[in-house]
Amino acid sequence: MTDRRILIVFGTRPEAIKLFPVVAALRATPGLTVRTCVTAQHRGLLDQVLAIAGLVPDIDLDLMEPGQSLDRLTARLLTGLGDVMDAEQPDRVIVQGDTATAMVGALTAYYRKIPVGHVEAGLRSGDIYHPWPEEVNRRIVAPIADLHFAPTETSAAALRAENIAPGSIHVTGNTVIDALLWTQARIAADPSLAAALDPLAARFAGKRIVLVTTHRRENFGDGMANIARAIARIAQRDDVAIVFPVHPNPNVVAVMDDLLGDRDNIARIDPLDYPQFIRALDMAHLVLTDSGGVQEEAPALGKPVLVMRETTERPEGVAAGTAKLVGTGEDRIVSEIFNLLDDKDAYSAMARAHNPFGDGQAAARIAGVVADAF
Repeated sequence: MTDRRILIVFGTRPEAIKLFPVVAALRATPGLTVRTCVTAQHRGLLDQVLAIAGLVPDIDLDLMEPGQSLDRLTARLLTGLGDVMDAEQPDRVIVQGDTATAMVGALTAYYRKIPVGHVEAGLRSGDIYHPWPEEVNRRIVAPIADLHFAPTETSAAALRAENIAPGSIHVTGNTVIDALLWTQARIAADPSLAAALDPLAARFAGKRIVLVTTHRRENFGDGMANIARAIARIAQRDDVAIVFPVHPNPNVVAVMDDLLGDRDNIARIDPLDYPQFIRALDMAHLVLTDSGGVQEEAPALGKPVLVMRETTERPEGVAAGTAKLVGTGEDRIVSEIFNLLDDKDAYSAMARAHNPFGDGQAAARIAGVVADAF
């Protein structure tokens, strides 16, 4: 019998991080031919991960444009991915998460009656504008997919509450833990992969590092300005250093340039490749973020996470005590950071909390389900 053809579609750095273990596991599964298509929704950030993972896409649509609107991106994804699926004729399409690429990948497959598997299915914040547009993107994928790879029982329950067939839902853990453990092993074997951070580690020796990441669309404008002012106040402490890989979006860069300027204990640096980011997490005392994936990665390394959002689609971290929602109010961010810096018991309670997001075997479980489905 001829191999079944799997087309894996992704376009951003987080998708690449969470899918490269899945690509490897599926390629190691007999009876499957795996093809990858990248949309390059994030060009430079995506390429960093591809290089580290040794993953060369079979198809590269290269759709990124400066200042591209969501409707223009969606239209270009629809036609571009439609052409790819017509040419590839896959037996199954796999998408990940909640990006425009994932949503349109599922939709174009549906138009051709191609079954869809959804990695990291069932995440819900309950608010269609937080995160925006991700919450709606992932809700659109759910009724299309026939295989739902839920990272936790909480996400599986969310799918069941939406009348998704229970037999199609598989709790696998989150593949980001697979990626993190693989990357840690790579760094241990070859420290040069993350050696670019050595000068920063030496510069901030003896200080407690707060790792900051922010890029969420709903925080653009006043929210981003509040975050910048909070960072400036935190940096006034002599015992603290800020490491801030700045997202290249102009809505982030311009605000940080305007409100932070140059300060000795704030390192505003270019986005890090994945091994360097894992090294930065390891160096950090705590993490301040509006990212989704960092809420999963930081607890695996015992780092408390303060989430600059009003809601999260990863409530497991909040329930476990590894993460805390703090919003984007300047005073609230500062007070929560200072509490963790000054209260050893509060810090220890978060740092020692159980990581609820997986054991590093999610990709193998997903590959097994995909193979069995045929």
